[in-house]
This record gives sequence, structure tokens and C-alpha cells, in this order.
Amino acid sequence: MEEYQERKKKLTPNQAKLRAEAYCAYQERSQQEVRDKLYNWGLHLEDVEQIISDLISSNFLNEERFAKAFVLGKFRIKGWGKIKIQQHLKAKRVSVPLIKIALQQIDLDDYEQKLKDLIQRKVGDELSQLSLTERAKLVRYLQSKGYENSLIFEKIKE
Repeated sequence: MEEYQERKKKLTPNQAKLRAEAYCAYQERSQQEVRDKLYNWGLHLEDVEQIISDLISSNFLNEERFAKAFVLGKFRIKGWGKIKIQQHLKAKRVSVPLIKIALQQIDLDDYEQKLKDLIQRKVGDELSQLSLTERAKLVRYLQSKGYENSLIFEKIKE
């Protein structure tokens, strides 16, 4: 492990800034993801914070834009619920007010329809014929996808 650390090439602040710009241009990133990447490239605190502020001022890095893109992507593509999305955004150190703003991007009708589609895909038309253990299994699956308990139980009763 130490040999790898020694062989790993350290970047100058200018090189790191150019790489970070390319890293941010490829896809939306959170500040923490960029910060971690800069530390991996061997930069120190002052350089990292200067590069982060430069990226923000040149609009390569925008936490609100990242949060909105993350929310819509995880909801539409992976079918995640609000709880799971919120947990992952917190893990990426996005602020709570920004998380709330980003979660408002999800249309309530689409959200409920996605939940119905998940239930339909999992059990089909046999929802009323499920045993208690199978219902519990379905509820755990939907909870693992990040949907709220009240909404899960409401949709299962329908």
C-alpha cells in the first residue's frame, strides 16, 4: 500500500484545476466528490479550497444543480424513493435546504405511479392473494427502494 502511495503521481494545483474542470464537465458533481478527488491527487487543504472556489465561480461546480440532477436521475432511472435519495445526498454532504429544494423536483403523481409500477412488477395482479409473509417481503423491498411507509401501505391496500 505504501509503494502505491509513493508511486502515485502528485499534481500541481494548476494541473489539478484543469483535471477537476474536466471531471466536473463530464457529469454533475457534489463539492465533496471533487474535494475527495483533489485530496487523492495529493493536494493540500489551501489548494483544494482555492480550486473548489474557482470551480464554483466559473460554474463548473453547482451544488443545487447537482442535487436536482441526482434526484431526478435516481428517481427516474433507478426508481428510488425520497428517503433513499435523501440519505445518499446527505452522504455526499449536500445541505438539508438544498435536499428539500431538489426533492420538490419529483412530481407527486409520477412518484405514486412509480410506486404502483414497482408493486405491479414485483407481484403482478396477485396482490390480494399474497400471504402475510409475502406482503411483509414486498413492504421490505419497497422500503429498501426508499419509499415512505404510509405511502407503501396506502398503495398495497388499493
